Amino acid sequence: MERVVVSDTACLIALNKIGQLGLLRSVYGQVIITPTVASEFHAPLPEWIEIQPPVNILLQASLEEMIDAGEASAIALAVEIKDCYLILDDLRARKIAAGMGLLFTGTLGVIAIAKRRGIIPIARPLLEKLRETDFWISEKFLQQLLADLGE
Repeated sequence: MERVVVSDTACLIALNKIGQLGLLRSVYGQVIITPTVASEFHAPLPEWIEIQPPVNILLQASLEEMIDAGEASAIALAVEIKDCYLILDDLRARKIAAGMGLLFTGTLGVIAIAKRRGIIPIARPLLEKLRETDFWISEKFLQQLLADLGE
């Protein structure tokens, strides 16, 4: 199992659309989201996802001037949790997280980790299902990811 993980809404929605929300639990064990992320998800949450608000609402408000409220709340919470890993897909939010020294991955990273650990036998079907939703993956990046995963 990995360290504690804080997820933004995008990963939850993407994995839920392809019927793979449980992959987060299989890969990370404990997953925490903020109340803002929970409200953006618009679906029932599994009992293994913990909801925790960030304490520093001023940081969250400051981040909301640059990025979506869910991303801002996830980053604010990740700053407060020691040894935390953050799941973000939005490029701007990732740049902010990197600038704050936070460790992060995205939805594709979750699938790649699941493949590398043998949690899923092959990643291609999940990646293809993602592409059938509104989740954008360039063909070049998809081919590179599949090559990296030995597929």
